[in-house]
Amino acid sequence: MKGNRIRNFRRRFLIGALCCALGSAAHAGPDNKVSPVGGGRSDVARFAARTETLLRGSGASRADWGLLIVDADTGHVLYEKNADTYFLPASDAKLFTTALALATLGPEYRIRTTIETRGTVDGSGSLRGDLVLIGRGDPSLSNRKFPFDKTVERDGPPEKALADLADQVVAHGVREIEGDIVADDTYLAYQRFPDGWSVDDLLWSSGAPVSAIAVNDNTFTIDVHAGDRAGDPSMFDAEPWAGFYTIQNSIVTGARGSEEKIRVSREPGSRTIRISGTIPAGAAPRELVLAIEEPAEYAAALLAKLLEERGVKIFGQTRAVHAEPPAELVDPPAQTANEPTVLAEHVSPPLGQDVQLVNKMSVNLEAELLLRVAAKEKGGAVTLEDALQFGDAFFRNAGLPENSTVMSDGSGLSRRDLVTPRGVVWLLQWAAKQPWGAIYRESLPIAGEDGTLENRMKATAAVDLIEAKTGTLEHVNGLSGYATTAHGAHLIFSFFGNNEAMHASEGEAVVDAIAVAMVEELRPAPKPAGHK
Repeated sequence: MKGNRIRNFRRRFLIGALCCALGSAAHAGPDNKVSPVGGGRSDVARFAARTETLLRGSGASRADWGLLIVDADTGHVLYEKNADTYFLPASDAKLFTTALALATLGPEYRIRTTIETRGTVDGSGSLRGDLVLIGRGDPSLSNRKFPFDKTVERDGPPEKALADLADQVVAHGVREIEGDIVADDTYLAYQRFPDGWSVDDLLWSSGAPVSAIAVNDNTFTIDVHAGDRAGDPSMFDAEPWAGFYTIQNSIVTGARGSEEKIRVSREPGSRTIRISGTIPAGAAPRELVLAIEEPAEYAAALLAKLLEERGVKIFGQTRAVHAEPPAELVDPPAQTANEPTVLAEHVSPPLGQDVQLVNKMSVNLEAELLLRVAAKEKGGAVTLEDALQFGDAFFRNAGLPENSTVMSDGSGLSRRDLVTPRGVVWLLQWAAKQPWGAIYRESLPIAGEDGTLENRMKATAAVDLIEAKTGTLEHVNGLSGYATTAHGAHLIFSFFGNNEAMHASEGEAVVDAIAVAMVEELRPAPKPAGHK
């Protein structure tokens, strides 16, 4: 009974905090009424004919399709197909996460990462105590340049942000540390992998675990270099390197022009990575971007290495402190008499800039962090389940059509996520009316220009005219966003293909062809008779 009362209290607390966060924006959603599809218009009929032909094509005919196009100026539905059916959204789920973050935290919100100690530094620079890296969900602890401009630009080594923190510690006069190097990610519950992620995801950067400390997106890179001649062993580099993993390399050099065949394996929980196979002589280095399963422990080891490179002697160990998902709410531990001293600080770019990176490049980890940080800061969320409840309550209060979404994470990597095209279009309509609507729209990839749409719909009428979020998983393709047609119509749309047996590029080609047909065919709503 006690556990039930505590859970009910937490639920009421989250809803109460949510109502404060919503403000007047919660009631500024679009009208959910729809008009008859197309209204007998010839342009809509031409688009529909082209679309149905595409969906009857080889491969596409065996898939499930959901499509909805709405005139942004009138709110009229121009075309729909299975618009109220659930589909796996893949990364189109990020549309909800980034909108939630902008609405609750605001575009100017920033996150602090600090290095602190409760010990003392004597005149000789000896720190008597632990040195603690405290993460608060900042996804920008890398070498990325902000704001985003066409492509992800880098400046310096991938551990640059952590190296800057190490420099500040040294500048504070620390020359040796008698205690441990501790990575504290207790700001978020220790729930690294949401429900519905596949074990195949966990090796690669797309499945990087969630932690309040996220150095270089909780990934490291192995670059494999071919030898000079066939039969030579390959060489490899790895960065950022903290001596955390053992890499067993049995890749050999193949003949020039031969097929590259590289295999990577790591058992869950293991610190041994095996790379094997062949790489052709003369081939460019092969980049393997792998997830770090224990990101806080890795960050502690990397920070210790960076400090030692700067001449700091460390007598203690490296370790991490986690917050297990609590079974019930308890009073926080009493603080010790001595308050911590902040030795170093990193402040993230404004949240609006991070949202642009999340949507343009579809970075899963950053979306997961945005969900959790928004829910914790504005709803007191403790666990992932709390955060998901916060997001669900937010959008229900804002007017999202009932039964439009089922979410298990913030990125769309979960195979348990479900959305309807109508729910996504509602979100896009609602977001466009918010004070941050322009920032949100500008965060979406532009057809043929940047982000995940940089190489799609090139040399078509859709270039520069579609701003939309892509969503791709095995057997899943999604595209949802805003469009201005060649005839000047303003549209909001959501397309999903599920259960595709086609190659991913073939599924994308069908979705892109529908988008191009939309841009080429659809026109502004006809003016009423007698209107000038």
